Amino acid sequence: MDRLIRGARWVFAFGAGLSMALVFIIIFVNSLRRYAVGRSVPWGEELPIYLTIYGVMFGLALAYLGDNHIRFTVVSDMLPKRVRHWFFVAADAVGVATGIALAYAGHVFALRRGDVASSGLKSTADALAQSTGIEALTWLGKVGPYQYAIAFGGALLAIAAALKLMQRLSGRAEEV
Repeated sequence: MDRLIRGARWVFAFGAGLSMALVFIIIFVNSLRRYAVGRSVPWGEELPIYLTIYGVMFGLALAYLGDNHIRFTVVSDMLPKRVRHWFFVAADAVGVATGIALAYAGHVFALRRGDVASSGLKSTADALAQSTGIEALTWLGKVGPYQYAIAFGGALLAIAAALKLMQRLSGRAEEV
């Protein structure tokens, strides 16, 4: 169980860190290019926004799994330790349900509006598809892959909450 949670923390932290590193690199290169050449790359404005959203979703799961998320403790601090434990168990179960609902809602949203062209990425995705011959790459020029960040974040929340729930039920979680 501890190995699974450590692995999940590593994946969540790596995903959040990688997303933020890519955002920094893209913005840095785009800024240098804008001032050195006079033009920025067409996807340099929009892609960092989407990468940031994915990074936040990874960070959300990492924070939940580590019990480092924002929480209002006015009620829970007044509860006896045993009752507080079951209160947090119930909150984790609600977290699993919320993550599943968010994943489903994000999926439905992406299906309904996923074919809308992403103005900053469309031309690059079309050129990539044309140069590789892989027609499926044109989907990167749509907003669908980036709207799936909501579904992805919901799935990560459900996983983190389920792991935290199992940890609490096994008695291995520290009650904050």
